[in-house]
Amino acid sequence: MRPPSPASQSGVMLIEALVAILLFTLGIIAVMGLQANSVLQVGQAKYRTDASYLASQIISDMWVDQGNIANYLTAGSTQRSAWDNQVARTLPAGSGTITRAGTVITVTVNWKQPEDIVTHKFVAVANINPS
Repeated sequence: MRPPSPASQSGVMLIEALVAILLFTLGIIAVMGLQANSVLQVGQAKYRTDASYLASQIISDMWVDQGNIANYLTAGSTQRSAWDNQVARTLPAGSGTITRAGTVITVTVNWKQPEDIVTHKFVAVANINPS
């Protein structure tokens, strides 16, 4: 059996190099996609953390000011207007609602990012017994 002639092997190295470049490019594109998704997830986590902080803040205000809890239920009231403004400034399209059932207070913070199709919600429930 005769070994193959050098002419029949010409161009094989070029094809191998092109395949290696293609595989490397696909790997880089995949890493870029993971990075973009990571940035999106970090942004969403920041908004969830901000919503949690804002809900805890108004609950602690209500806990300290138990005599005026009913005033916190109305948007725009003296006790609540600063919190409503902070929610609107902190979260994109942010809004909050507060409801009361006996001693149970429910604070809901909503926000929606411009690129999202859904409105996100954080709900905090606290039991504020009169002291």
